[in-house]
Amino acid sequence: MAIKSSYSDHNHICPVFSPSTNQVLLGRETPKHYGITSPISLAQAKEADLVLTHRLTEALKPYGVFEEELELQRRIHVLGKLNTLVKEWIRDVSETKNLPASVIETVGGKIFTFGSYRLGVHTKGADIDALCVAPRHVERTDFFSSFLDKLKEQEEVKDLRAVEEAFVPVIKLSFDSIEIDILFARLALQTIPENLDLRDDGLLKNLDIRCIRSLNGCRVTDEILHLVPNIENFRLTLRTIKLWAKRRNIYSNILGFLGGVSWAMLVARTCQEWPNPVLLKQPEDCNLNLPVWDPRVTPSDRYHLMPIITPAYPQQNSTYNVSASTRAVMVDEFKQGLAITDEILQSKAEWSKLFEAPNFFQKYKHYIVLLASAPTEKQHLEWVGLVESKIRILVGNLEKNEFITLAHVNPQSFPGPKEKEVSTMWVIGVIFKKMEASENLNVDLTIDIQSFTDTVYRQAMNSKMFEADMKIQAMHVKRRQLHQLLPNLVMPKRRKVRHHSTEGLRQMNDSSLDLSLDSDNSMSVPSPTAMPATVPTSTPVKCGPLGPPPSPLAAAADQPEAPAVKRPGSPMQEERKRFKSDAEVFNL
Repeated sequence: MAIKSSYSDHNHICPVFSPSTNQVLLGRETPKHYGITSPISLAQAKEADLVLTHRLTEALKPYGVFEEELELQRRIHVLGKLNTLVKEWIRDVSETKNLPASVIETVGGKIFTFGSYRLGVHTKGADIDALCVAPRHVERTDFFSSFLDKLKEQEEVKDLRAVEEAFVPVIKLSFDSIEIDILFARLALQTIPENLDLRDDGLLKNLDIRCIRSLNGCRVTDEILHLVPNIENFRLTLRTIKLWAKRRNIYSNILGFLGGVSWAMLVARTCQEWPNPVLLKQPEDCNLNLPVWDPRVTPSDRYHLMPIITPAYPQQNSTYNVSASTRAVMVDEFKQGLAITDEILQSKAEWSKLFEAPNFFQKYKHYIVLLASAPTEKQHLEWVGLVESKIRILVGNLEKNEFITLAHVNPQSFPGPKEKEVSTMWVIGVIFKKMEASENLNVDLTIDIQSFTDTVYRQAMNSKMFEADMKIQAMHVKRRQLHQLLPNLVMPKRRKVRHHSTEGLRQMNDSSLDLSLDSDNSMSVPSPTAMPATVPTSTPVKCGPLGPPPSPLAAAADQPEAPAVKRPGSPMQEERKRFKSDAEVFNL
């Protein structure tokens, strides 16, 4: 098993899989083509390639990308228990619906896995993505009622919660300390056989869209595994690329980078065709009238910036969330990764250099810090999930601002200040355009930020998950101030810098964070019902406030109280009587 490295005409990193013995040309036998073009190379691995592969494997081990056999067996045991529970539950449902005894005995039901676990590239402590497949008489309402009740009865099950209204409805739980997300799909079959192949397009007939979405993960994962010539080489390469992407902070589908399935498809296909859409095989039309990614038919598909198309019908773009900023960041990382790989192949560097983490907190001069907080752990878990899923909207808003060149969100989140509320922080690096012949520039971010918070609050209210004291806050922070907000392990404290007087600024508590350095303070904005104030900056940037009323991170500058502007129809109008706006100067 060895990985050879080759380069395409587009100068991207292109791992090439060495063909296994049964794929070597024998006589006049035509080699199998796994993609839509012929392979870059069919040459066997050289001794030097084998040495590099061994060194790569050793370099990966300290990062925990390989799971111990004991832990792997524990996962298999847990999935076996879960599979048994599914079969028992489906038999119980069948009995309550008065199915014949002969049918009940053979009704079946099964747990399938997908994602990194199914691909064989999961890391230590990673969660498992699973799919519960049931016959036609078992309804989705049964899954979110009687099956949920059955899970509650299991002593190994903890942290159980149902997200029924999600785009892809899911039950989340911890089973014997292993995190599992379970989707549900009801097939138009009387029974579910053990040898069911979910890649069969005929299974999609007469299914509702939620079942099709739930099936998509398994179908895509299985297609990927059938479209690579050497699975072991594929797995080692994918482990390498995933670790590299995480270390370089470009691994997150929800925040507009690439997620696991997109990285898997890039590795499976190699990057030689990019920036054309990445296809593992030619799209198929099964005449089921399901929407597929096709820019010739759907105008909105033409605006996708980095299409990577799933191989299973109905084909979808797995990189829908990629923005101009995240694409720019990833392209830069691809180029750096290529340069490092070239050094490794020339024996000028070791594999460990590829996994060196950048210092995101030294990269930019200006940052926007978002803080989501809620009174309890349970409320915080739901609130943080919603806020994180919408951060890409804020990034998109910032990108549209004519004075902003790039908005780079760090995929890692960080615990907020330890106060009465539970909170999580995200950090966005911002590059402002340099304006010629302009010493003083006013950049107003109020609308960009308020539009984002309005969207979050509106969805929270519509889904009836909003609770009092769920807040979003934002602050503009300069590079030299980040050590006050971030944990020491991420941003070590530096020597205090001289700063303006903090008189008149509200401190948090004994362990509070002094955000008053150089007058760059946080701004907390009350909710969708309050009209935020703008903030000047010295090339003056005006940064709009965010979030519900007075916050733990709000610096109460000497500003008059501003009355909230009532917006007709808002359910929070009565709560938002007033809010404080903080105005300070941000030096660009």
